[in-house]
Amino acid sequence: MKFAVVVFPGSNCDRDMYHAVKEGLNEEADLVWYLDADLSSYDAILLPGGFSYGDYLRSGSIASTSPIVQQIKKAAADKKPVLGVCNGFQILLESGLLPGAMLANRDLKFMCHQEELRVENNKTMFTSEYQKDGLIHLPIAHGEGNYYCDDATYQQLKDNEQIVFTYTNNPNGSTGDIAGIVNETGNVLGMMPHPERAIESLLGNADGLRLFQSILTYWRNNHAIHA
Repeated sequence: MKFAVVVFPGSNCDRDMYHAVKEGLNEEADLVWYLDADLSSYDAILLPGGFSYGDYLRSGSIASTSPIVQQIKKAAADKKPVLGVCNGFQILLESGLLPGAMLANRDLKFMCHQEELRVENNKTMFTSEYQKDGLIHLPIAHGEGNYYCDDATYQQLKDNEQIVFTYTNNPNGSTGDIAGIVNETGNVLGMMPHPERAIESLLGNADGLRLFQSILTYWRNNHAIHA
């Protein structure tokens, strides 16, 4: 399986994402500069965290206007896995690939620590290696991670089982304790916590590795050639 890690000016978690794929999964990965990118040959697209374009205007808003976003939208339409973490989640929201918006944290402070999450849906291509309602721990690092949507959108997310992860102790004020959501077809995941920073015990725990393993399991089940 071949992963593209899209790098924008200001990305700072791209190497972590690359390491998660290369060392955690032992699969192919390329760091793809947003201006030079051709995503057509990749099986999955990863949008890392950081501060694309310095978080000017709204976080992720300038990056969402980049021409590469049209390629990301095509990959999503082709049902390829698309994962956006932290700033990557913000880019997915700003580009319309996921519903809702991101606000400043409730206490108006940057947060950087471990958080406990509940797995709300383990039937997606990103979560099959988790247990339903299982508790996992992933680090957060954001100043604008307060996910917001209106009541109708929130109800739709619940009805369609698009809420994948929730916080057990909501640190930022997110609507419905939401930490991560998927699109209606289930192949685009946006989440604020960082699974790529939790892929081995040396980093504190390996709860994040199962997310990448889930993507690989899905791909193998759908693309492996069986004799």
